[in-house]
Amino acid sequence: MIHSVRFTAVLDTNVIYPVIIRDLLFWFAHYELYTPKWSHHIFEEWKQVMLRKGVTEEEALKRSQKANLAFPDALVKNYESLIENLSLPDVKDCHVLAAAIKTDAQVIVTNNIKDFPEDVLCNYGIKAKLADDFLTDIIDLNPDAAVEAFKEMVMNKKNPDLDEYAVLNILRKNSLNDTANYLHALL
Repeated sequence: MIHSVRFTAVLDTNVIYPVIIRDLLFWFAHYELYTPKWSHHIFEEWKQVMLRKGVTEEEALKRSQKANLAFPDALVKNYESLIENLSLPDVKDCHVLAAAIKTDAQVIVTNNIKDFPEDVLCNYGIKAKLADDFLTDIIDLNPDAAVEAFKEMVMNKKNPDLDEYAVLNILRKNSLNDTANYLHALL
């Protein structure tokens, strides 16, 4: 359980790429419900995913630049030297843990929990959480601000314009069932 709204979370690529998950994470961060962190490695993976999914190089760059402009303190630096001394089931995820250690994050938000074993993370005081669990924790800690952030996110949805219930259904389709149900109950 997260005990404070002033906590730091490293966002793994697999929660940044799906637009709807990224949007909700970013809106909650905009409302200062947590402090987001990421690394050059994470954004490079994000860029590669976008390119594979047909996003142009120019658009991929624009998206990462927007994120860094919106959250200028989110980019973790000088974490690379930690990578080689870390051990995870998938060595390609060690950069995520290194960024979390470097920035004293309490949480890694990822949809690949199995790649971040609790027995390894506890050595660093870090927990891995699914995006759905992380977002419901945030809502639980500050429901009024979370609903306000969600509503503002919905108001800013263009192309096409969507109402709150349509966005809740999109959240459900992106494995954020508990988050969508919690927000729905609070609307």
